[in-house]
Amino acid sequence: MSHLDSYGSIEPRGRDRAARPALPWPEHDLGPGSQVRQAYADQPVVTWTPEEYDEARTDDQSTLVPGHPDFDRAWSTGPVPTGGPDPHHPAGAAGPDPYPGPESDPYAEPAGPGPDPEPGTAPDPSAHDPVRPAGTAEPAPERPPGRWRGRRRPVRGGGSAAAHGRSSRAGRNLPAAIAVGLALGALILVPLFTKIEAFLGVLALAVAVGMWEMGRAVRHADARPPMVPLIAGGVLTVGLAWWSGPDALVLGLLVTLAATLVWRLAEGKAGLGRDMTAATLIAVYVPFLAGFAALLAAVPGDGRLRILVTLVAVVLSDTGGYAAGANFGKRKMAPTISPSKSWEGFYGSVGAAALGSALLIWLLFDVAPWWGALFGAAVSVAAVLGDLAESMIKRDLGIKDMSNLLPGHGGLMDRLDSILFAVPTAYLLLAVFAPVVS
Repeated sequence: MSHLDSYGSIEPRGRDRAARPALPWPEHDLGPGSQVRQAYADQPVVTWTPEEYDEARTDDQSTLVPGHPDFDRAWSTGPVPTGGPDPHHPAGAAGPDPYPGPESDPYAEPAGPGPDPEPGTAPDPSAHDPVRPAGTAEPAPERPPGRWRGRRRPVRGGGSAAAHGRSSRAGRNLPAAIAVGLALGALILVPLFTKIEAFLGVLALAVAVGMWEMGRAVRHADARPPMVPLIAGGVLTVGLAWWSGPDALVLGLLVTLAATLVWRLAEGKAGLGRDMTAATLIAVYVPFLAGFAALLAAVPGDGRLRILVTLVAVVLSDTGGYAAGANFGKRKMAPTISPSKSWEGFYGSVGAAALGSALLIWLLFDVAPWWGALFGAAVSVAAVLGDLAESMIKRDLGIKDMSNLLPGHGGLMDRLDSILFAVPTAYLLLAVFAPVVS
């Protein structure tokens, strides 16, 4: 006795049904093709904002940017048609179809034995299929809608777009970033204008935290620099710069590196070169550059004002760059290092810092405005270079932030990167302006 096929076929089932060929797996529904498609369908859907993807994409994904057809195809959330031409793979397009039809399906059922085709006619691959009606082709496998179909799946975890509803265009939580920024500003300015020795303590604490973050970050490159002599020597370097000037700053750096080398040799010679390279980078990048802030603050009479105009120039540079880049940014400045930076944002940084510094230095130091504009432009360029330098370090290490210590900012080093390059520039320029400072 036969009955209708539940899949819509009217072919008989029973004794009159053609013999089904043996398959290498027990049942058709458990074949390798079904397992692969089921495993793919069970993957969780991960949605990204375009800014997150723009930061995480690699160099070979230069076409996956907003506005490019590849980007629109990769972020498609609509259902993928299973019949007719694929709108994402038009006829004549170069490259193989990643979702082949039944003619190239390696898991299609082999046809059973049947009568030979008439001379001059092509055999019908579905003529002897006991399940699919004769003359019909097997439908192409369905692709789950809303999945990532780009050339490479991003490596960094993401969340839903709703979770970033309060984020800025840079992917940060803007309210938290503003609150933390104001708190950091108060932590610096209050001791700066109340008790200068307290500002030195804040600076030493920032150096210690920054070196700790750098020590954790270089572990991604299998470097293990000894942090005890590094942090102790970094704090000593800042103190020596405060008490004895530039020569003591260089002496503190040399003492720090010597103590770190002796400490590391006691642990063995394996990996010595790698660890000492990382230790030298940390010692120069954090305490040595931060020592120029101590040199600025130690200037008799107007040391506080020198620190103030430097910090204001850096803040204006960051603010002007963000405003210009968010509204007018089109041309990427360094896409392989920091994809979010644009030349328009750079011009905004330099312009805002130059204008603000021209006014502020004229009011505080009675210096001609063009000298203040030069000061602001130079500090802005140094701040941008510092930001790019840390972005390059983080990209080489494969991390996004130095830590998650500051909500909305990442780590403390993610805030100090611009300042560390700005303070030596400000120290040198203000030393030139010193003869005309009242």
